[in-house]
Amino acid sequence: MTEHIRWRKSSRSGASANGCVELAHSKDLVRDSKHPTGPTLAADVAGLLTAVKAGNLDR
Repeated sequence: MTEHIRWRKSSRSGASANGCVELAHSKDLVRDSKHPTGPTLAADVAGLLTAVKAGNLDR
């Protein structure tokens, strides 16, 4: 299923990309960049961004 999904890596991942996650261009899936054929995690990225921008995750 994930073969046709386009993925993007964080611009902050650096050259080694150790411990980085990738986000599907559809913005609803994330995966571990070290295991691109491994499982994916469904995520509400739009909801997360809304919460961050509203300050709901501030300490």
